[in-house]
Amino acid sequence: MSLTFHWFLPTNGDSRYVVGGGHGTPATASGRDRPPTVAYLSQIARAAEDLGFVGALTPTGAWCEDAWLTTAMVSRHTERLKFLVAFRPGFVSPTLAAQMASTFQRQTGGRLLLNVVTGGESHEQRAYGDFLVKDDRYRRTGEFLEIVRQLWDGKTVDLAGEHLRVEDAKLARLPEPVPEVYFGGSSPIAGEIAAKYADVYLTWGEPPAQVAEKTAWIRGLAAKEGRTLRFGIRLHVITRDTSAEAWAEANRLLEGFDAETVKSVQAGLARSESEGQQRMLALHGGSRDGLEIHPNLWAGIGLVRGGAGTALVGSHEEVAERIKEYAALGIEEFVLSGYPHLEEAYWFGEGVLPRLAAEGVWRHPVGGRQPAEAQVPFAG
Repeated sequence: MSLTFHWFLPTNGDSRYVVGGGHGTPATASGRDRPPTVAYLSQIARAAEDLGFVGALTPTGAWCEDAWLTTAMVSRHTERLKFLVAFRPGFVSPTLAAQMASTFQRQTGGRLLLNVVTGGESHEQRAYGDFLVKDDRYRRTGEFLEIVRQLWDGKTVDLAGEHLRVEDAKLARLPEPVPEVYFGGSSPIAGEIAAKYADVYLTWGEPPAQVAEKTAWIRGLAAKEGRTLRFGIRLHVITRDTSAEAWAEANRLLEGFDAETVKSVQAGLARSESEGQQRMLALHGGSRDGLEIHPNLWAGIGLVRGGAGTALVGSHEEVAERIKEYAALGIEEFVLSGYPHLEEAYWFGEGVLPRLAAEGVWRHPVGGRQPAEAQVPFAG
């Protein structure tokens, strides 16, 4: 088995400090350090492509640029990299979304992956004109994916659901290949929808024991549907030649967290309806103390950022070991990021990936192309 690694396009801005925001909270001022221009995002995308990442996630929400438009533009500056486009089903009709995905596949040579985000913040959803409560949003997502998957199968669809209705819906041209659907969520109804429609279930970076419980839960639900899913995890990374250097960088980032910003972001995230977000908050409790919640797993990012709030921190060898620990639980795909995203892609791609390649658990997606052998830091 070869593990799959994806990177992240910071369409909310990038910095040498953590850019906060997400889950109903605005991007922090640090996001203005490196604006998310097509030129800069393309730099990151080309670096990720060259290093061996398969795809790049782009977020969705009021705090960032639109994922569909941004990735369409960045795709013109890359050759192989896929784009894991996050989008919210309630904001576009299923027939149009199926058509957009089909067009994206043709125009990029089949480089679209879809991250379906139901939306865990009612106040943010209402800003977009969506007034359904959370559980109803998930039910609508199920209807949405039912329609989209049938359209991608070439069927003519008539569906009168609780929230969505289409008549005589069909696509003139089918996507090739059909985009894989990535899906996350920790609530009971989220698990039901994932089991029925997802190809890859994504979890945020919780400690391995919690990840094991979550994947077992989803496996059981999927088995009842006669389906088998793959599993992925969303993490930040801070990896250096030595453990001391990595933790020094984590502490530097932590020192850049303004107390008022932390207080404001935590107050905003505390209102979140997302069970996954509440699980993230419970890992640090809003405190700067005790942030290493598992060996090399640091919860500091979550003090100022919604969504994924944990990072793997350590030497290249230590980070590689933690990745193998998650892989042993059945995690096959890793969606990673780091501040700033251009430089951190190289730290991981040149430091960790060669070690995983040497152990036979990863290979560069371009056949015959392997990263340079990992270098031992000069000690003389």
